[in-house]
Amino acid sequence: MRLFVAVGAALNLIFPFTALAHAILVDSTPRQDAVISDRNVAVQLAFNSRVDQSRSTLTLEGPDHDSTQVAVEKDSAQPAKLSARIADLKPGLYKLHWQVLAIDGHITRGMISFSVR
Repeated sequence: MRLFVAVGAALNLIFPFTALAHAILVDSTPRQDAVISDRNVAVQLAFNSRVDQSRSTLTLEGPDHDSTQVAVEKDSAQPAKLSARIADLKPGLYKLHWQVLAIDGHITRGMISFSVR
């Protein structure tokens, strides 16, 4: 067992950047396929690693398929999160497209669908 731990530690020293991976979404508000009744939404996206908040983007696609850029709130105290506020949503299906630049230099994209009643 000690040999296994020693080999793992040695590999981390030899290849320190292998621990840095693409930013993976680990939690979100709203959640995928959520149905919400509030017309104002506080968006919170949590990732497994730090992201460059100033180079990250959020785009909201509405029920009419029009897209709107959503301002990301900068918060240096939480470098692995993106936050935003979306106001005056009408009932229907929405898609929140996100794109982040991780600390390893890779861009990750994704989408969260949710509905407003």
